[in-house]
Amino acid sequence: MTIAVDFDGTIVEHKYPQIGRELPFATETLRQLIEDRHQLILWTVREGDLLQEAIDWCHERGVDFYAVNNDYPEETPEKNNHFSRKLKVDYFIDDRNIGGLPDWGTIYRIIKEHKRYSDIIKERYARIEDKPEKKHWWNF
Repeated sequence: MTIAVDFDGTIVEHKYPQIGRELPFATETLRQLIEDRHQLILWTVREGDLLQEAIDWCHERGVDFYAVNNDYPEETPEKNNHFSRKLKVDYFIDDRNIGGLPDWGTIYRIIKEHKRYSDIIKERYARIEDKPEKKHWWNF
């Protein structure tokens, strides 16, 4: 799959233009997705030096993207007569999703297990509901 990943608020806490602290398990999950042979595209509003800082930050943590703000590394308007800023990807991972950003473990399950977020939530609630009711000494 091809997956677009935002940077600020998704991989790191929102501190733009600085780089915030890494969100728990973000780079571990991204490295695993790369190992699973998914193509990751960094999709961010950062540009120029700020963009390079984000790319370098990810690289230092073992996350190298297939492309940055493009569908493929060599894409330019001159080489693509259908050039559009809208990426052609299977998933967008972004903190601006309706409902917010799931934790990175859930994101990995959605991709790896081909599950919908709603199905994972239902599984979690089912486990909670399956717990036996706690008996108290006054209940026989």
